Amino acid sequence: MWIYEKRMEHPVNIKKKDLKLAKAIMAQYGGPDSELSAAIRYLSQRYTMPTGKTKALLTDIGTEELAHVEMIAAIVYQLTRGATPKEMMAAGMQGTFAEHDNAIYPADANGVPWTAAYVQSIGDPVTDLHEDMAAEQKARTTYEHLIKLSDDHDVIDVLKFLWQREIVHFQRFGEALMDVQDHYHNKHMFCDMKYKEKEKTRKGKR
Repeated sequence: MWIYEKRMEHPVNIKKKDLKLAKAIMAQYGGPDSELSAAIRYLSQRYTMPTGKTKALLTDIGTEELAHVEMIAAIVYQLTRGATPKEMMAAGMQGTFAEHDNAIYPADANGVPWTAAYVQSIGDPVTDLHEDMAAEQKARTTYEHLIKLSDDHDVIDVLKFLWQREIVHFQRFGEALMDVQDHYHNKHMFCDMKYKEKEKTRKGKR
């Protein structure tokens, strides 16, 4: 269960329209490495994590990614607010306007709708955490590309905040990977010790 706090994790206050930039930023709304993909990925993977610490981490980061979805949606909406059909067409967003008007819809920068096929949840914690670390790095790179495309301070401020969170998440997933590897190592050591004790007892009875 979640409690929704009615404020952005970081303020989004964009004053100028920029439809071409909005179209590019859609990459982080409905693309394969988007905030939506990250949220669904982590909130799905958490169930097969072997420790309470890693389950909690994926729940926390998955929840934060939902907050980032909200932020990206706000950026896109504010950049396109009040846009006319002609402005949408000039920005190459006529397809978006035809199907959604000025509404926010989970698609990527090229208008391809979001799909669950973007989400990896394979059930092996080590594999999933490597996937998560790669996803955070890809998102970080995407934000760097988006920052280079913008000269709007209000937009760049939000993108830099999101970029920083990708770095933090990458670090947390790295720590989670070590936690999982330690868990399996200690589990195997415990099993080996029990086996050796049983063997010693069995031989002593001979």
